Amino acid sequence: MIVRKITEISNHPERDVHSSMWNSKRLLLARDGMGFSLHVTVVYAGSEVKMHYKNHLEAVYCIEGRGTVEDLGENKTHLITPGTVYALNLNDRHILRPETDMRFVCVFNPPVAGDETHDADGAYPAFPG
Repeated sequence: MIVRKITEISNHPERDVHSSMWNSKRLLLARDGMGFSLHVTVVYAGSEVKMHYKNHLEAVYCIEGRGTVEDLGENKTHLITPGTVYALNLNDRHILRPETDMRFVCVFNPPVAGDETHDADGAYPAFPG
């Protein structure tokens, strides 16, 4: 059984990953052997985060804040508020635009290894294992 508290991972760089636009606390990683990774991510108000997870599927559940996600493939924008989930089931290119700080619970399949950040395309690299 894995028991881990979010307050315990702040001093672990592979589990507490920062950028100028977001902070991702990674509770479960590939090495935990679950087949997915689990993150609590805060995206900062006023950011515009362009992403295209070519190597991962992601489900994103909003637990705090307000903003929009733009699906670039369908040219549609969706309001995201607490209680909303969006799933990138087609490796969708998208832009997240928080009006307020937004807190999410995110699940990645395949799992991330640790300290990945977005590349120039807004993707995480494929995990080699």
